[in-house]
Amino acid sequence: MPQRHSCEAGYVDRSLAKPYSKNMAGLTESEKLRANATGTKLVWEGKRTQAERIPLPFQVIETINQSRATREQTPLLAGLGLLPPPLFEGVTGTKDVWRNKLIWGDNKYVLASLLEEGFAGKINLIYIDPPFDTGDDFSFSVKIGDEELVKQPSIIEQKAYNDTWGKGTDSYLQMMYERLVLMRELLAENGSIYVHMDWHIGHQLKTVLDEIFGRDNSLDEIIWSYGTPSGGRAAGSKLVKMHDIIFVHAKSYGKHKFSKLHLPYNEKYVEERFVFTDEEGRVYRTRKRTNGRIDKQYLDESPGVPLGTVWSDVKQTYAMHLAKRKLEETGFATQKPEALLERIITLSSDPGDLVADFFCGSGTTLAVAEKLGRRWLGCDLGRFAIHTTRKRLLDIPDCKPFEILNLGKYERKYWQMNGIKGRQKDSQKAIFEYLAFIVKLYHAEPVIAFSHLHGRKAGRMVHVGATDAPVTLSEIIEALEECSANKLTALDVLGWEWEMGLHDVVGNEARRRGIDLRLLNIPREVMDKRAVEAGDVHFYELAYVETEVRQQGTEVQITLKDFIIPSLELVPLEVRDKVKKWSDYIDYWAVDWDFKEDTFHNQWQSYRTRKHSTLATESDWHNYPSHGTYKLLVKIVDIFGNDTTKLLEAAIR
Repeated sequence: MPQRHSCEAGYVDRSLAKPYSKNMAGLTESEKLRANATGTKLVWEGKRTQAERIPLPFQVIETINQSRATREQTPLLAGLGLLPPPLFEGVTGTKDVWRNKLIWGDNKYVLASLLEEGFAGKINLIYIDPPFDTGDDFSFSVKIGDEELVKQPSIIEQKAYNDTWGKGTDSYLQMMYERLVLMRELLAENGSIYVHMDWHIGHQLKTVLDEIFGRDNSLDEIIWSYGTPSGGRAAGSKLVKMHDIIFVHAKSYGKHKFSKLHLPYNEKYVEERFVFTDEEGRVYRTRKRTNGRIDKQYLDESPGVPLGTVWSDVKQTYAMHLAKRKLEETGFATQKPEALLERIITLSSDPGDLVADFFCGSGTTLAVAEKLGRRWLGCDLGRFAIHTTRKRLLDIPDCKPFEILNLGKYERKYWQMNGIKGRQKDSQKAIFEYLAFIVKLYHAEPVIAFSHLHGRKAGRMVHVGATDAPVTLSEIIEALEECSANKLTALDVLGWEWEMGLHDVVGNEARRRGIDLRLLNIPREVMDKRAVEAGDVHFYELAYVETEVRQQGTEVQITLKDFIIPSLELVPLEVRDKVKKWSDYIDYWAVDWDFKEDTFHNQWQSYRTRKHSTLATESDWHNYPSHGTYKLLVKIVDIFGNDTTKLLEAAIR
């Protein structure tokens, strides 16, 4: 094959090529299949057919809708993190019951981690709706008081977008290729994948799908004709865009699940064909068989028209009837209607099957899977996408228990253990480079003459928290005492995570020593090389929340009294003008009435939706079944998707 130097993707016909003969040792089943594949392939600059695999352990950060009885059955050691928690029970052979999974993180790492956890061949249906080549894929609107505002993509989302479309078609195809390789391995033998695209890149991706899954496993190309020409879509010097494309591939043709669906006959068809009525008043039509026999087909027994590959009866969200649109709309620009996913899930899965969406956005796939009695898991790179999906699932009556997970804590640990540039290093050198890296990002100067102080910035000392543990009260006190012993009067503590309830206590300790203390979050963006190189890493102080605990006998109620965003730099100018009161900054809050120093268990919550924009600032009354001192943990998610927690106590006598 001649050398190619163009940045544009192209095709090469390998139908007469000999089987690939390199050593197959160490390759996965998918890689061996592609290595020996013949036929037409798509090539691009820098194409890699082996997906990078960085499996990382998952971390459960919240459990929702789990009953008190079920929670008490969770092994104590697992809850304390001393044993691996049963994350994937009911699928990978462990004994506990299944809980659906909502995962925050880059799907490239999530896919590899699921394979590591034993999910290979376990997923019955995958639907993905990846970015099409437009910045709208990451934008959404949020409620600020009584008004709406379009929320722009986060730094991580912007960088992910720039690294795919910003570098041209080649980088996008490579991004999708690696993920599709991993998705194929996750599919069960009876599984199918639906890939939702449009004209920008769809037909290049079809060739990629044929290469990875095999052309013989290509089932359908669905044309989703979602609306009529109107508004902006009818403008311009080209034909009006009225459809998307959905490619369907099986893991193994002939073994894949398929349920034949029918659509109702239209009125004109019935009038023209069903023209007879019998003595009982039943409408029918006649059909002549090849043997000359005439059969009757009754209208009330006819299933309808078999579903084809052109779907024009399902409308885009914005084109729905107003009442139905209000029920579904979440504010995501690229949100797909539930009717579309209901059809796909019904076609290619059965109740109890496992359905996955690795670009889950506003959570349509997961919400429909929940309503149709399927198990599900989904992930997204956007923090607010995960938050929107959580609220959407909570709106479903009798929604089964689910968990929110992330990879963040372990991504940091992996990065530390392997050094800044990915080389294996001894742990002491890795820790030193980690501290120097964070100090530099904070625009501080490193210091080496102290035990607990790592940098200095504008007259303030800097302490950096560890990568794989929350910053604790004792850790900060040690840094404060070192400042006090050296007559240093200002300290900034940078941390990934914080001991629950730390904010209230540590302030008193600092004031007692005459030290000006600030606690600042190390943002997740420091894990993204793209954000670091662009200088888009900002450290912000923790938000402040004031609460009141009311108690009547064995019943307790929590009231929010105040909430202060850590920095006005977080708040765009157009948002500040719309905020009328402190509670406008809060989108969601929840309470764990019996926090056990493990996973946050959501046992009560209030949140805003597009249907109900009012936020309750008082919780329901919670009744405790027995005497004792209980820890109450309050979690607040602001309108930007950031979490703040507050640890409280209630003594039940």
